[in-house]
Amino acid sequence: MKPGLPTAMERPHFIGIGGAGMSGIAKILAQRGARVAGSDARDSETAQALRAHGATVHVGHAAGHLADDSTCVVVSSAIRADNPELARAAELGIPVVHRSDALAALMDGLRPIAVAGTHGKTTTTSMLAVSLSSLGLDPSYAIGGDLDAPGSNAHHGEGDIFVAEADESDRSFHKYAPQVAIILNAELDHHANYASMEEIYESFETFVSKIVPGGTLVVAHGQAGAAEIAARVAGREGLRVVTYGEEAEADVRITKITPRGLTSEVTVVLDGRMLTFTVSVPGRHYAHNAVAALAAGVALGIPAHNLASALGKYTGVKRRLQLKGEAAGVQVIDSYAHHPTEMTADLEAIRGAAGDSRILVVFQPHLFSRTQELGKEMGLALALADASVVLDIYPAREDPLPGVTSEIIIEAARTAGADVAAEHDKDSVAEVIAGMAKPGDLVLTMGAGDVTDLGPLILESIGLARPSN
Repeated sequence: MKPGLPTAMERPHFIGIGGAGMSGIAKILAQRGARVAGSDARDSETAQALRAHGATVHVGHAAGHLADDSTCVVVSSAIRADNPELARAAELGIPVVHRSDALAALMDGLRPIAVAGTHGKTTTTSMLAVSLSSLGLDPSYAIGGDLDAPGSNAHHGEGDIFVAEADESDRSFHKYAPQVAIILNAELDHHANYASMEEIYESFETFVSKIVPGGTLVVAHGQAGAAEIAARVAGREGLRVVTYGEEAEADVRITKITPRGLTSEVTVVLDGRMLTFTVSVPGRHYAHNAVAALAAGVALGIPAHNLASALGKYTGVKRRLQLKGEAAGVQVIDSYAHHPTEMTADLEAIRGAAGDSRILVVFQPHLFSRTQELGKEMGLALALADASVVLDIYPAREDPLPGVTSEIIIEAARTAGADVAAEHDKDSVAEVIAGMAKPGDLVLTMGAGDVTDLGPLILESIGLARPSN
């Protein structure tokens, strides 16, 4: 099956085309034959990958980058109203399309699986994309992170399944009409858009209401937020609810998770049948993600034993406990974790795989609003490490908030007994870590901002400090 181009997307222009979500949609449209153009604040490997697919990518934002014959302008919630290309679109009368509407249009006519919920969306979506591809089903997919190379976050497939990461942060996941939806959990996050848990529950209820009649909701049984949503939608006509978890009452019950170094062996009972399969990333959190993917695939009619075996082909996604390299006996691993629950899950996973090795963390808080609301919890999570260096807050789309700094996190970590230090000069971090690290240590660069860039620099500094001979 090869869907055509959505109406008015023959010549789309993307503002912020290098972003994880935007670049995936741009790539799929290019693969479907659209003349794709766009701009981003800086050049990147993702931009280069899009150019390889025929897209025109400008560096910087300027009104002149928008072609007069563009059929639409695609934006995300991060694009500010004063963007010059957005202003030019208004002058020319070119329709402005939100990223979520563009993604919804790409799913039209296919069998979508939408993965939503706090923590694990990218991993679970990636697990489905990789396993379904390995089974020869050639799904289309749009993921919030690269699988193995820049630009590998999306694909236009010939099959009839579309796997999409569904972002609840700005309520854009209300635009999708999935055949199968996954809710991993619901926690109070995205504070700029949600004032309370009740607002989050209501938003997820709206998302569930968009599942097509006869469709399936896969939901975590043991997560409080997800369980609340499941209770609220129970009994809806035309909706099948499938729970998963370690609890005896779960429909897909996890009976055993056995750590094996940087992998896990997972045993589940599904429809009365026991299945054991390998998850090639460490930690209980990722094992649960794999079981969610298994339940979703089975809901689409894929044989459970085939899918369980195929899930073992997933070996990780960039920035999700990604091994960046080793120097002088020190391993450097990159983690996208930026919420306390994610941070705790990744640190526990690494602790389980590290044995007696020390864990050193370089943490960069993401967003002033998140730090204001959850900074103390971030500090408690860092207490799981042997030592941490905390950078200044990465602002992303936000302006500073009075009194909100990394000190909130540092004070909470120290109160919890953590060995933690502030580092305001990001360029000095590699040398600082090289002075701390010893052979056998594991170093985690952690956060959703540009802390990921430090991994290679840390490896280089450690190598220079202690040549391996």
